[in-house]
Amino acid sequence: MTAAPTPVAPIRIPVHTGSRQSSIVIGDGVTQQLATLLDEAGVGKTRFVVSSPTVWKFHGETISRAMGRAEVVLIPDGERSKHLQTAARIFEPLIRGGADRGSAIVAVGGGVIGDVAGFAAATFLRGIAVAHVPTTLLAQVDSSIGGKVGVNHALGKNLIGAFHQPAVVITDPLVLKTLPRREFRSGLYEVVKYGMIASPDLFARLLRDTRAIFARDPDVLRPAIAESARIKAEVVGADEHESGPRRVLNFGHTIGHAFESVTKYRRFRHGEAIAHGMLAAADIAVERGVLDEADRRALATLISTLGPLPTITDLPLADLLAAVRRDKKVVNGRLNFVLCTKIGETAIVGDVTEDEMAATLRRMGVTT
Repeated sequence: MTAAPTPVAPIRIPVHTGSRQSSIVIGDGVTQQLATLLDEAGVGKTRFVVSSPTVWKFHGETISRAMGRAEVVLIPDGERSKHLQTAARIFEPLIRGGADRGSAIVAVGGGVIGDVAGFAAATFLRGIAVAHVPTTLLAQVDSSIGGKVGVNHALGKNLIGAFHQPAVVITDPLVLKTLPRREFRSGLYEVVKYGMIASPDLFARLLRDTRAIFARDPDVLRPAIAESARIKAEVVGADEHESGPRRVLNFGHTIGHAFESVTKYRRFRHGEAIAHGMLAAADIAVERGVLDEADRRALATLISTLGPLPTITDLPLADLLAAVRRDKKVVNGRLNFVLCTKIGETAIVGDVTEDEMAATLRRMGVTT
């Protein structure tokens, strides 16, 4: 008879920012302890769960059982629904339900649900508490951490938003078992980002353990999630409002967001667009002589090993460059661009030109 696996204690990662001290709790099955963990984090007793119909179909019963009494608000998911009208759908249930400044929103879902629910929490009554229960890999390693909340505009991604730190992030790797392979892979590209900007060891493990990661082996996946979360927590703690060092988290995002915007958020999962953006940033770095070609090839190999990316060859170059000009990382007309100088190290520069980006995009196959 095979012995039952020994339970693994949850990993707790502190997040210290100027506005709040909180934590990320990572552990198999921690969603079953939801009410206790929310109580420990000081989250108000009047709680409104915001999720999507798809997520609720898979996890609603577990969440409801774990939380007890809470009103559930279901909103549409996906980047095309990440706009002000969707956020507005959260406010009426809060008002009708008698929410006050001691109430809280519990966001259960992927990055879009977390961003929209967090934006609603940041703006309702000028700010109520939000807790995140991320159900996608991308949300677990990235979007649920750091307090960035917001919605898209037709002319650009995340142009409307705020910084609103969560009271707690409760991450259960077991919920990823229901995640479609493409969504799971999309999250892995963000893990690749953390390897590129801060951890050669994580990068190497992704390349070595790809099969086990796709099998969602908890002993391989849990450490990758935890290391990514630790990296982001440390960066956010040093620069809550992205005035300097936090910009390293945007590696691959400048051009990646342009791919999403130009295709009206229909073609790419977020991580897929960021993977293309990382390849573009690496190409620019090699052309500038600040990144070895061997490191660029290693990144390209890892991304291709994880799986195919949607095509970019038919996208209009002029539209992509126009989208970059509208990027929220432009400050006083100056674009802050993240380049990797080696696997695990980055530099933030302000002089990447449109000609350089255009040349890189042409080398990547953009011809129109």
